Amino acid sequence: MDAQGFTEHGRRHANLVGSIAYNVLSYLGHEERVCEVAAVAGFLHDIGNVVSRADHGQTGALIAYDLLKDADITYADLALVLSAVGNHEEQYGQSVSPVSAAVILADKSDVHRSRVRKNASIAFDIHDRVNYAVEASFLRVDAEAHTLTLELTIDTEISQVLEYFEIFLDRMIMCRRAAETLGCSFRITVNDVPVL
Repeated sequence: MDAQGFTEHGRRHANLVGSIAYNVLSYLGHEERVCEVAAVAGFLHDIGNVVSRADHGQTGALIAYDLLKDADITYADLALVLSAVGNHEEQYGQSVSPVSAAVILADKSDVHRSRVRKNASIAFDIHDRVNYAVEASFLRVDAEAHTLTLELTIDTEISQVLEYFEIFLDRMIMCRRAAETLGCSFRITVNDVPVL
């Protein structure tokens, strides 16, 4: 991913997505086993990138199967992991379970300048510029209000808010649908202002 100039998709991203997916389901009251399955799926969700960026979710599901088939995991939990890994990309994915919904929300909420490669040109690449402009991102779970709010702090001197939605609109639609799978509404605040 580094050689191709893509944003960081390594251990930091994998660990964070696993942790956020776990927390989303935990805060919403799902049983511990389901939360742990979400953490595993979140950690493995981008493993297909070792083969190719294209269709990496589906490739990743096949790799995850090989990694987990002999582990101490039930077939039902294995299916939850594989379907979450295989369905996390907005080009073809769907939130087919609470686990996959949590992985989608966790993955798409990891927007931050720490993901931008050191040799990136924020002047020319809108993806790098938008990621670099995001100083903080946090997915807030309010179980009582049934809301999942992506809270962003964006340096508008680097990138305007509109650029965020220009490149991430499909992701935000996917997040809205994932939140609905969890019985919640999806919201976004930018610099403490509700925008969705």
